[in-house]
Amino acid sequence: MKRNLTVAALFAVSMLVFASTAFAGDGAADNTNTVAGYLAMAAGLGLGLAAAGGAIGQGRAAAAALEGIGRNPAASKELFTPMLLSLALIESLVIYSLVIAFILSGKIDALAK
Repeated sequence: MKRNLTVAALFAVSMLVFASTAFAGDGAADNTNTVAGYLAMAAGLGLGLAAAGGAIGQGRAAAAALEGIGRNPAASKELFTPMLLSLALIESLVIYSLVIAFILSGKIDALAK
């Protein structure tokens, strides 16, 4: 509990520190660079969060399957196929976020032209 509170406090402080630079403007009328920056940030953060979530999900799925196999080695054939299917579905969500990041990257290139 104390660790969660520490992480939350550190996150809140970092958001307060970096908020001023996010809203700092030079007064320019052209917002193309700002939009491109936000798109780049969305692509990077989205892909990073998806990869982290996918890794956690795959780790937990594999751990649960291996624990089941450890408790009942005779059930390894019955657990193997559902485990592979679940790992493939978890990985497909990460691939979808990669596709979205590529789409956003294309929009950044279109804004730069």
